[in-house]
Amino acid sequence: MAYSWAISTRTSALSPAAALPGPRWVVACDLDQTLIYSRRSFRLPPGAVEPELVTVEHIDGEPAAFCTTGAAELIAKLHAAATLVPVTTRTRAQYERVDLGVRPRYAITTNGGHLLVDGRPDEAWAARIREQIATGARPLADVRAIAQRLAADGWVRVSRVADDLFVYLVAYERDGIPDLSGLAASLAADGWGLSAQGRKVYLVPAVLTKEAALAEVMRRAGPARLAAAGDSLLDAGMLAGADLAVRPAHGELDEHRWTHPNLRVTTAPGLHGGQELLEIIEAELATGHGPDR
Repeated sequence: MAYSWAISTRTSALSPAAALPGPRWVVACDLDQTLIYSRRSFRLPPGAVEPELVTVEHIDGEPAAFCTTGAAELIAKLHAAATLVPVTTRTRAQYERVDLGVRPRYAITTNGGHLLVDGRPDEAWAARIREQIATGARPLADVRAIAQRLAADGWVRVSRVADDLFVYLVAYERDGIPDLSGLAASLAADGWGLSAQGRKVYLVPAVLTKEAALAEVMRRAGPARLAAAGDSLLDAGMLAGADLAVRPAHGELDEHRWTHPNLRVTTAPGLHGGQELLEIIEAELATGHGPDR
């Protein structure tokens, strides 16, 4: 079971894009367990032959994340045909370890805390976000102290602060994560949300969202339709604001049976689902028009 509170009820910051003229598309994709996968998240059927892989991340010289060769080819096609935007809760440093084989004009890291333009952070955007957090959420130091108390209970392997914006914990085992609903309710009253994804628990200011940063990208990119893909409730806002939303058949959104009128769900989970969702987006772009809103 995945625990998620105080995130799925947010209103999307994105405006519907289907009314905008022209066939241009922005394609916003979450990274981990949407586009790229560690070996423990492959979710291959028992006895299945491992597909041909492309390594997209190394940690200390060792391969850490992958996609299929088919997915890598589709990423290149989408980058050529549209404005491809990686959108991730990873910090800037963690994102910079990833090589998708293309160099996107825009990227969003730290759950919307950083907007990268041609690989460089937009300092004005970062300052705006920090101001919003300062006026709308309990101080980070207080939440970090809460995380340290959780870590003292023995189920937390790692506790980290991400770019001085939010806190995340990594459990030894997913089943070891306790019921955090009471904490989530308390945090929500102080402007924070809590989400558990696999072995990770995120404590994130409610104003710090992927969809807010993506709305800024859409403003700068000009008239375009939006396709978005993601697997967690931290992705729900950008999926809800998209003309075409796709989620894989696994992850937090799948466990909560999250749906939306323009949502499509892959038939396969895991690594194969990552390629399938790109196939769905590529096929929609190939039609030359967007879905009805």
